[in-house]
Amino acid sequence: MQKTIQRFTQLFPLWAVIFSVSAFFKPAFFTGLKDAIVPLLAIIMIGMGMMLSAADFKRVFRQPRAISLGIFLQFALMPLAAVIISKILGLPVELTTGMVLLGACPGGTASNVITYLAGGNLALSITMTSFSTLLAVIATPTLTWLYVGQSVPVPIADMLLSILKIIIIPVTAGLAINTFFAAKLRPVKNVFPLISVIAIVVIIAIVVALNQQKIQTMGFIVITAVILHNMSGLIGGYWIPKALKMDEKTCRTIAIEVAMQNSGLSVALAVKYFSALAALPGALFSIWHNLSGSLLAGYWSTKNHAGR
Repeated sequence: MQKTIQRFTQLFPLWAVIFSVSAFFKPAFFTGLKDAIVPLLAIIMIGMGMMLSAADFKRVFRQPRAISLGIFLQFALMPLAAVIISKILGLPVELTTGMVLLGACPGGTASNVITYLAGGNLALSITMTSFSTLLAVIATPTLTWLYVGQSVPVPIADMLLSILKIIIIPVTAGLAINTFFAAKLRPVKNVFPLISVIAIVVIIAIVVALNQQKIQTMGFIVITAVILHNMSGLIGGYWIPKALKMDEKTCRTIAIEVAMQNSGLSVALAVKYFSALAALPGALFSIWHNLSGSLLAGYWSTKNHAGR
């Protein structure tokens, strides 16, 4: 049973593509689920919290340099790259807003799995994801406002409150459950990633359905922007730590963590505060960053290196 669940979870990119194609051709099946995006994301965050423990947060004191650099790149490189790419490609305001919002989001939980498969530092990945998620309460709305606030109204206070509800409360609840009921949960813990996969796949399908007509005219340009954005994170996240003489495992981990955003959060915030079109970059990013991350993990896992 456990192996079946693992296979299903590892095939996340495939399920994302299948559901996206289904939503594109049969949007009526998913458009009515628009209001389910935020609850589904909260479920994912509870699952993330249930995979954490107090020990994960203590690790921040063991690798402060790597964690600080990774989180800095997360919130400095990715929003800036989003703005530059959007301007180069001439994206309209709504899509630019979606790109910046995506870039201003913290690392996604899938980065932990990809880091493990790539032979990176899993403890560092989990710690970076946790701390960037906590910082996102302030960083995500603030950075979005700084970069696109002059083009569109950014309800920074409302976004901050939403992130608090969507992230901090569910993650804290999940962490508390794991702390007090860890032994009882151990037999079923492998189910949590499966639930998260199902939830994010449904979120992607909803956004694709809501943007079905616009994808026909803008799909290629948005996919191009998303690929360039993801590659910016992978390249900068790997080579900047490398230039600072960090070991191979750390470089791989930071690259994956920086490049793999919490796209579900960007989708939820975009739909709630901007538009369905602004949510499109996040939805497409969910598919692409898992594909690119899986391919990169496969390459790195077969490569001998000094830091392994």
